[in-house]
Amino acid sequence: MQDRLKIYRLVPTAAPGDPNWQNSPAHGEVVVRAKTAGDARLVASQAELDFMEIDASPCEGNSTEMASAFRSDKLYTVIEDSSGRFAPNGPRGVIGGGRVFIDNLISTQL
Repeated sequence: MQDRLKIYRLVPTAAPGDPNWQNSPAHGEVVVRAKTAGDARLVASQAELDFMEIDASPCEGNSTEMASAFRSDKLYTVIEDSSGRFAPNGPRGVIGGGRVFIDNLISTQL
């Protein structure tokens, strides 16, 4: 049986000049379909480019997902969206809102 998914909005809470944005791009508000609020952060961070997809070095372990701005409660808050604008049935993933940048890592490839 498939888990019922919910709609969540990841909304930036830090001001644009906040130093916590220093190493993370501000994606704006992002809407995802996920199992829980915590899963919503994972879904959004998995939409970003990971170092394993290019020839960059990891900053933490085997993935750069832990460095995603979406995982920081200082940068984003997660709000369940019960407005009905988005259907809860469908695949888990990013379904609307701002653009999730995939240029968050710089490749050394020329």
